[in-house]
Amino acid sequence: MQSSWKRLYRNKGAVAGLLVIALSVLISVLAYALAPDNTPDANRMILEIEGQHPGFRITMLAVKKERPVTAVSLWERLLHGQEPDMTWIPLRSWQFKDSGIVIQRYVDESTGREEVYPLTAVLYGKPVATASLAELQQEVRKTRIFTATYWLGTDKFGRDILSRLLVGTRVSLGVGCIAVVISLSIGVLLGAVAGYFKGRTDDVVMWLVNVVWSMPTLLLVFALTLALGKGFWQVFIAVGLTMWVGVARIIRGQVLAIRELEYVEAARALGYDHVRIIVKHILPNILGPVMVVAAGNFATAIVVEAGLSFLGVGVQPPQPSWGLMIKENYNFIITHNPLLALAPGIAIMLLVLAFNLLGNGLRDAMDVRSKI
Repeated sequence: MQSSWKRLYRNKGAVAGLLVIALSVLISVLAYALAPDNTPDANRMILEIEGQHPGFRITMLAVKKERPVTAVSLWERLLHGQEPDMTWIPLRSWQFKDSGIVIQRYVDESTGREEVYPLTAVLYGKPVATASLAELQQEVRKTRIFTATYWLGTDKFGRDILSRLLVGTRVSLGVGCIAVVISLSIGVLLGAVAGYFKGRTDDVVMWLVNVVWSMPTLLLVFALTLALGKGFWQVFIAVGLTMWVGVARIIRGQVLAIRELEYVEAARALGYDHVRIIVKHILPNILGPVMVVAAGNFATAIVVEAGLSFLGVGVQPPQPSWGLMIKENYNFIITHNPLLALAPGIAIMLLVLAFNLLGNGLRDAMDVRSKI
């Protein structure tokens, strides 16, 4: 095993893929801490600034909401984000006048609309008797007026593309992880049973594998999604239940070869039961092919989830998904801002490429015929 890891570390493509995967995992864990928009699902809508180019900058006025917002713990904030207690208003210009602030609200590149807000309402959400006028103006200038930068632009609802891209990493990695666990659990179990017992058991398992294999994957996913309903967890289950057949065929072939070896015969002669022989003596020796298949299935699950979300039967809005982001912004490809749809597409490509490179590296590293 140590020599296999050495071969894997010498494979530059596999190491690069592993680094991209590790970075993606870190981003998914800290998504709400890293995202400029840390509201739940990165769903802060500012319709006036929809469809803006990457690097778009605009002055904002943050107005305190009248309804109080409950602050959540750090753990909850990392998991689900924090509901905003401010309403962001895009500005073309602003000035203080008496006890209020007069703004030219940004409507589009050439249009503004004048609005007036009391300073106390901006700061506290409601009129209150508090500090002097000069102190109120200083507090508004310091804490409520700022410049927002949208590094990857905004979508058609005025949401920050970068924030939704970061939070959407969770969906892709989550679908891949759960789908791999489901597919490996079913595929390893059925493949090991078929390969070890052979005969009628093998015939029944392979008949089931061939029946499922003959169905188009996307059609089967559609059927399962429609049966289970649309949603986050339904996508996990639907993708996982369609990927186990390839695992079962590979595991069956590996077990058929290993079950005839001398140490397995010795285990039978010592009276060990079938479960112990399969779990303790056979499965540990086919760990290499299992890891290779898991990496390939992870990449496939990411692509399938993105396709389902693009077609509208996967993750449902407002939850960010890379496939859903492409669906929402693909019209911009042929107009004035193609990067809004290309950014999530590039993210999918990089993550799938990383898992494929890692899978190829694992295949070469686990090859016992490779030179150390």
